[in-house]
Amino acid sequence: METLDGGGRWRLPVFTVAVLVAAVATIAIGLLAGSAPQTSALPPPAGFAIVAALLGVAQLARLRFRIGTGTVSFTWGEAALIVGLYVLPAGWLPAAAAVGVGIAWTLLSIFSEPRTVPEILRVTASLTVAVAAAGVAARAVADPYAQQLTPLLAAAMLLGGLVYLLITAVLATVALSLRHGRPFGATLLHALRNKLLMFVGNVLVGLVTVGMLGHDPRWLLLLPPVLWLLQQTYGHRLRIEDERRAWQEFARATRALNQLDEPAVVGAGVAGGLALFGAERVEIDVRQVDGRLWRYVGDAAGGLRRSEPPADPVDPVAAAEDVADDATDQMLVHPLTVGRTGVGELRIHLPASTMPRSRDRAALSAFGDALAAALHDAATERALRHLTDRTMHRSMHDPVTELLNRAALLTKGDAALHRLEHDHPVALLLLDIKGFKEVNDTLGNAAGDELLQSAARRLSNRLRPGELLGRLGNDEFALLLTSLSPAAAGCVERTSPTGVAMRRARELIAMLAEPTEVAGVRMSVEGALGVVVAGAGTADINELLRRANIAMSQAKTIGGSVAGYDSAKDAANTDQLALLAELRAALDVDDQLELALQPAVDLATGGPTGVEALIRWRHPRRGRLTPVHFVRAVEGSELLAPFTRYVVDRALSAAAEWAAHGIDVPISVNISARSLLDPQLPAEIGELLRRHQVPAHRLVLEITETVVMSELEIIDEVLASLREMGVQLAVDDFGTGFSSLAFLTRVTVDELKVDRSFVVRMADSPRDAAIVRHTVRLGREMGLRVVAEGVETADQRATLAALGCAAAQGYHFFKPMPADKVLAVLRSLADSAQAQIYPLRADGAS
Repeated sequence: METLDGGGRWRLPVFTVAVLVAAVATIAIGLLAGSAPQTSALPPPAGFAIVAALLGVAQLARLRFRIGTGTVSFTWGEAALIVGLYVLPAGWLPAAAAVGVGIAWTLLSIFSEPRTVPEILRVTASLTVAVAAAGVAARAVADPYAQQLTPLLAAAMLLGGLVYLLITAVLATVALSLRHGRPFGATLLHALRNKLLMFVGNVLVGLVTVGMLGHDPRWLLLLPPVLWLLQQTYGHRLRIEDERRAWQEFARATRALNQLDEPAVVGAGVAGGLALFGAERVEIDVRQVDGRLWRYVGDAAGGLRRSEPPADPVDPVAAAEDVADDATDQMLVHPLTVGRTGVGELRIHLPASTMPRSRDRAALSAFGDALAAALHDAATERALRHLTDRTMHRSMHDPVTELLNRAALLTKGDAALHRLEHDHPVALLLLDIKGFKEVNDTLGNAAGDELLQSAARRLSNRLRPGELLGRLGNDEFALLLTSLSPAAAGCVERTSPTGVAMRRARELIAMLAEPTEVAGVRMSVEGALGVVVAGAGTADINELLRRANIAMSQAKTIGGSVAGYDSAKDAANTDQLALLAELRAALDVDDQLELALQPAVDLATGGPTGVEALIRWRHPRRGRLTPVHFVRAVEGSELLAPFTRYVVDRALSAAAEWAAHGIDVPISVNISARSLLDPQLPAEIGELLRRHQVPAHRLVLEITETVVMSELEIIDEVLASLREMGVQLAVDDFGTGFSSLAFLTRVTVDELKVDRSFVVRMADSPRDAAIVRHTVRLGREMGLRVVAEGVETADQRATLAALGCAAAQGYHFFKPMPADKVLAVLRSLADSAQAQIYPLRADGAS
């Protein structure tokens, strides 16, 4: 068994010299120590010639097996060795091997496969060393020379053949590893596994031949057909193994091409070409969109490099007709085409000693087509990505100035605002170029575009971190400033955010005023610039643009260049419209609108008498909002009904949870006066009570005195329906209306809530103290429960208790708290006071 490939690194020549020295030494030692044949029937020259011829023919009748970029030969060497052990003394065998093998490989180099002298010497020396070692091993058991075949002699010959196999395999694998970097252990096992069957056959042929020579040489006439049959069997098995390996490599190589990135596809193509064809080098030319060819080159060492396009690239489609002319014995060429579309060219450079087979050309065609399809897909994907990126860019950028267009500025601007704290100051500068229409009318649209491009370049060159610039259309540019610190603006002295924004605006106006040339005409560009400064969470980008536009119009009106936003001159503030739209979205989610619950406390026992439900809005951009920020807008919109249902639903859900834990206290919800104009309100509240399984008397609806100032019958009907259901009614802010007593005669209520303004001032104001005292007495006489709101001090609590007020709520007791915390507070109050919770109305009251 021997490798057929030549060349290599410096280690291979050193290895060749070492093996050659060992071979010469074995020949010399064998000839000097060996004795002349005496018992053989053959004359010494004839025996020497026969053994040399047998070893030479064994090399000529070889079968080749490819391993990576190297090729291994499987020969009849073991059979020739066993016959040689019988015909010649062991000491003469190395010389005979050197002569026979040397002549055989010289003939192969001349007539079949060119080989260098060092290659021939290395192969001859390797086999000579193997024959010498095999002779020594055989004689260690028994000397087979000219002896009748016995089991012991057969064992000696078998051992000699095994030593020959191992040494030739090791020396060939070492050479293969040094030349091509193949892993030694895996390559050796692979070669031995494929040679095993042939080794067994060779040993049997050798033993049978020796037996025939000792019994009757005429039996040798029967050997040629047997040898031919064995040769065909060996070849068929190796071809099957080679085909299996080739298909595995082909499947692995084509599967690796399944990628959409050109460098990755090329890398897989190079790796597949090296493994599939045992190539030394693979070149792939890939045609780019502009028609040029990029050349990728990879070798067995694992390197992959891309070179400049060839000076004279060839059309791959036309090259398909000239492949045969381009290819050499050691290079396979395949044009990479998909249909009539040229993709590139694939070139496989085989080792110098490896001749391409017909199967290699078929595999090249299939692999090349798969590579072409993969490269075409990668090019299509690249073009699609480029088109997508270009389309995305065009959809977000103004075609004239390449700045962000209006839609992109709005999107990116709102995203920038959402990333900032609610009160973080931001500014929007809206710039209008004066005289733009005159430039268009006088010098043409091209000159107008040139003017816009000049202005865009100047603005872009002065951009700072945290600034967003875009063209809104026509001659308008917008600049969003998200950093208004004096240091960012280059101010040494302490400056307000508005001052920083105004200074930035004046800088931009001065920069635009610098002379420029448009369509060959030198001109100075003037602009009108509106500035608005606001908290990031107080207005969205659309509102900022609207306000900046008002400021810009003011700058034009007064004939100046820069003006700030003045809300007094804003007749159409859209912030409330935006707020309502955001509230509509908040009603559909669960993490923005939340209840804040404030318990009311019995002033005598300290037990809980009820809980007031207050709504809070955790706005994602504006921060935490109390009802004062949005309830008035809700009351004037169509959102009132769904908003009211939402609050009552959340309140009853909390009350149901308390009841499940043994805490039965009523919950109060404020109802807008406008809600009582809705005839569906009682039915909707009834449905919510049933859904949460809360008794109607545990829901208290708080209304103001202004509710009944209207003469509309619908209000009376709605209130009557609620009363019939058992829902309790409370008068909020009692005493602040125009006619509190008239209110009580018209509406049957259950509770009076003293307005916090009276409670806060009653210690200092006899009038306010009288109102509180009068309210408490009135409630007692009418059987109503009186609750004082806004109690903040212990003195206020003591005064209310002295006046006979039953219950109170305020910061002195508890601040409004989240729903998940109120249950523990209620349980604590009930346990400490043994909860004396009275009905809201006295028995028998009407």
